[in-house]
Amino acid sequence: MNDGYTLDLFGDDTLETPASPPAPAPAPQPHPALASQEALMALFERWVARGWLRDLDRALASFFAREASNTPPLLLLAVALASHQLGRGHVCLDLRATLDSPDFALSLPPEGDDLSDPPPLPSQVLETLTIMQWQAALDHPTLVCGGHGNTPLVCVSSPHTTRLYLRRYWQFEQTLHQEIATRLTAAARGAPGQVPPQKALLKRSLDTLFPATSTLDWQKIACALAARSHFAIITGGPGTGKTTTVVRLLALLQTLQLANAGHALRIRLAAPTGKAAARLNESIAGQVGKLPMGELEALLDARSQAGDASTITIPTEVTTLHRLLGARPDTRHFRHHPNNPLALDVLVIDEASMVDIELMTAVLSALPAHAKLVLLGDKDQLASVEAGAVLGDLCRRAEAAHYTPETAQWLSELTGQPLPDGLTNHAGQALDQAITMLRVSHRFDAQSGIGQLAQAINQPLSRDLNERDKQSAVQGALRHGYADLHHLILSSEDDTALERLVITGSPERFPNAGKGRVDKRSGIELAPPTGYRHYLTALRNQRPDSGVAFEDNREPYNAWAQQVLNAYGHFQLLCALRKGPWGVEGLNLRIARVLRRERLLSASDMELEKGWFEGRPVLVTQNDYSLGLMNGDIGITLAVPDPRAPGRTLLRVAFPNSDPEKPIRWVLPSRLHAVETVFAMTVHKSQGSEFLHTALLLPATINPILTRELVYTGITRAREWLTVAEAKRGILNEAVVREVMRA
Repeated sequence: MNDGYTLDLFGDDTLETPASPPAPAPAPQPHPALASQEALMALFERWVARGWLRDLDRALASFFAREASNTPPLLLLAVALASHQLGRGHVCLDLRATLDSPDFALSLPPEGDDLSDPPPLPSQVLETLTIMQWQAALDHPTLVCGGHGNTPLVCVSSPHTTRLYLRRYWQFEQTLHQEIATRLTAAARGAPGQVPPQKALLKRSLDTLFPATSTLDWQKIACALAARSHFAIITGGPGTGKTTTVVRLLALLQTLQLANAGHALRIRLAAPTGKAAARLNESIAGQVGKLPMGELEALLDARSQAGDASTITIPTEVTTLHRLLGARPDTRHFRHHPNNPLALDVLVIDEASMVDIELMTAVLSALPAHAKLVLLGDKDQLASVEAGAVLGDLCRRAEAAHYTPETAQWLSELTGQPLPDGLTNHAGQALDQAITMLRVSHRFDAQSGIGQLAQAINQPLSRDLNERDKQSAVQGALRHGYADLHHLILSSEDDTALERLVITGSPERFPNAGKGRVDKRSGIELAPPTGYRHYLTALRNQRPDSGVAFEDNREPYNAWAQQVLNAYGHFQLLCALRKGPWGVEGLNLRIARVLRRERLLSASDMELEKGWFEGRPVLVTQNDYSLGLMNGDIGITLAVPDPRAPGRTLLRVAFPNSDPEKPIRWVLPSRLHAVETVFAMTVHKSQGSEFLHTALLLPATINPILTRELVYTGITRAREWLTVAEAKRGILNEAVVREVMRA
C-alpha cells in the first residue's frame, strides 16, 4: 500500500512517521576562567598548588592585572603561560602551538604527579578558544606592542602563528641576531684594522697542521672557515675532535697574525661551567704539546721573526663565562658590556650548547668589534636549562652544510679536497659559511655500541625515517651484542639488579664479563666496568697512615684524594628526573643505604638523609668565587686526622684543583651551601662531563622531558662502557621519537 499505513502483525493499524533528527549537541561553553579575572586567578592558585604553574608565573599575571586597567583574562593567561615557558627553556609563548597541544604548555605531568584528581587541564580551559580570539585579547597598548617600545610584552605575528615575548627576551633575540649578522658582514668585507689572511700562507699553514689524507678532513675545513670569519661555529658529536681542531685553529690564527701584524693575538678560552672549563683546560694542555710549532714558526717571514713576538703561544687557562664577563653580586649585569668591552682578540667558548640566550647575548655585547668568536659544542645535546637553544638554532642547517659554490671552490683550493655536491647550495646563507660540522668520530667506531646507539638515537624523523624504523634501529643496536653496551630492563621498583649495577657495575652482563677490550688511545687493556664499590674501596685501601699529620704534610692526603676522585669518575648513574622513585632525590638516599648495607659506607640514617659522611660525593650547584668552586665541580667527602684530638677525625671535602702546587682543594663541609649528593645525577647536570662507565636510568612513565636529546646526551657521557636501564620496557622507544621543540 502507498497510503502511508502499514499493517501491524499484532493487529494494530498505525501511521508510520519519519524518525526525528537528533537534537543538536549544545555548543561547548567557554571556560569561566576565560571571561573572569577572579575565576582565572582561582584556577592559577590550583595550578600552583599542584605544581603545574610556578608561583612566579601567577604573581606576574596578578601584577599586570593590578597595574593595568581592563586587562582581559585571555591576556593574563598568555602572560602566565609566557612566563612559565621561560622555566621550560622557551623564550616566548607560541599561541598556535599552545592551542594545538594545550597541556604541553604546562609540561604535564610534572615530576612526581600522577594526574589523579586534577584541576582543570589547559586543554579543558582552552577547548573553545580560537587563535583569532586570543590574538584580539593581546590588543592592549599599555602592555603589548609589536616591537620597539616600552611595553613589558612584545607580540610578533607571522602568517603561521603569533608569539608573545617578555620584552627582555625579545630584546635578547634582536641583539643576538644583530651582533652575529654584523660579524658575518664584517668578515665578508674585511674588518677595519684587520689584515685578511694571505691565501698562500693560509694554505701552507693548514698543510703543516693537517697532513694530507685520502679522505675529506673536516677539521681542516673547520680551521679554514673559522680563519676567515669573525664568527665561527665548530659542532660535532663526542670524539669528533672539537678540542683538537680548536687548538690547531688557534695555532693557525697566531701564525697568520704574527706574519701579518708582527704581534700575537690576545686569546681567551671559556666554558659555561667550572666542570666544563676544567675539562677543556686538561684537553687543551694535552694537545698544545703535539703542535708542530717549529714548522709553523719557520713559515713566518723575516719581518715577523725578529724578537720574541714571533713565538707562537697558545693559552691553556680556561675560565667560566661568568668570571670572564665579571659577574657582579646580586645582579644580572656584568662588569664587561658594550661600553666596557673585553680586552681580547679571539674568544673560544666550549660546550656552547649549555649557554642560554641571555648569557650568549651578554658575551656578544661585550666583545670588541674586531674580535673573533668561536663556538664549540654538540648541536644535538640538550640545550641550556635556562631559556633558549642558541647553538641548536644556529646549527639547524649544519647537517647539509649549504656552502655556496664560491665557498666550496675556496675550500677546495685551500685543502686540495673537493666538497661533495650534496653539501653545496647556491642559496646558502652567510651563517652557513661560518659553520662546520665534524663528521668522523675518533672515539666511537663501527665496533662501538655506544657510537652506534648514539647514531641511531640522533637521527631526526623525516620522510625517509618514521618512528617505527627509528625505534627498530635503536633496538637493533641494543640487541647486537656490542662489547661496550648493556641493556637492562627492571622488573619493578625493588628490582635488585639496579642495586647490583650501582655497587659493582654488573660486569657479568657485558660480553666476556667486560674483559679483553683495549683502549684505542693507549693500547692498554681496559679494566671491566665498575660501580661505586670501586671508589669506596680506593678510599679505604689507599688511606694514608693515621700517624701522618694532615695539616703539616698534605702530599700523601692530596695523592689519596686524587686516587679517590679518579676512581669515582669510573662510574656514574644518570637520571632523567629529580623527583619520584626514579628521580635523583629518591635514588640518592636509596643508593646510600644500599652502600651502607654492603659496609662500604658508615653513617646514621640522619647523616645519610641530611648530613655529612665520609664517602659522600657532592656536586656544586652554584659558582662560589670565595672558595674557588664552580657550578658542576664534584668533590668527595674524606675523613682526615683531627690535630686537636689524636685518634679522632674531621670531615673535609676534596675537590680537584688546576694548580699543580695545590692539586686538591680541601673545604670544610660547613662552608658548602649549594651542593647536592650525586650517587645519582640528572642528565642536565652531567653535561660537560664524561665517565668510564655511565648508567642511564629511564623512569617507568613517559614525561615531557624524556626526549631524543636527553637520551643522546646521557649515553654520550659514557667513554668506554654504557648501561641503559629502563624502569619499564618501552620507555626508551617512546623517548627517542620525541624531540625538544623550543619556541
